[in-house]
Amino acid sequence: MALKDFLNVRIADLAVLYIKLHRFHWFVEGKLFYPLHAKFEELYDEATELYDEFAERLLAIGGAPAATMKEYLALTMISEEGNEVAPKDIFNTLIKDYSLLVDELKKGIAIAQDADDESTADLFIGTITTLEKHLWMFKMSIK
Repeated sequence: MALKDFLNVRIADLAVLYIKLHRFHWFVEGKLFYPLHAKFEELYDEATELYDEFAERLLAIGGAPAATMKEYLALTMISEEGNEVAPKDIFNTLIKDYSLLVDELKKGIAIAQDADDESTADLFIGTITTLEKHLWMFKMSIK
C-alpha cells in the first residue's frame, strides 16, 4: 500500500475511534462512571489531535485526507458498531481497537521508510508509544 493511502486509512481509523470514544464517554455505566467519563474525554481529545496531525502530515506530503463519514466508513479497519456500557466491555473493545492501530502503525513504519519519509515513520513511532501505554492501562483495568 502506498504511504498516502496508508495514512488515509489511519485517518479514517482515528475518526471512527473518536466517535466511539465519545459514545463511551456518554454512555459508560457503573460505579466508575465519573473517572471513566473524564478518561474517555481525555482519550477522544487525544484521538482528535492525532487525527489532525495525521491529516496535516498527509497534506504536507501531497496527499488529500478523507474528510467525510462516508469516506471514513469505507476506509476504516475499526468497527463503529457496538453498544458497550459496562467498563469491562468498553475496555475489551478499546484493547481490540488500540491493538489494531498499533499493529497497523508498525507496518506503516516500514511503508514510510520505504518511501524515504522518516518524518512520517517518526510520527508512527511516537503514536505507537502513546497507544501502547493506553493498552497497558486498559489491560490493567480489567484484571
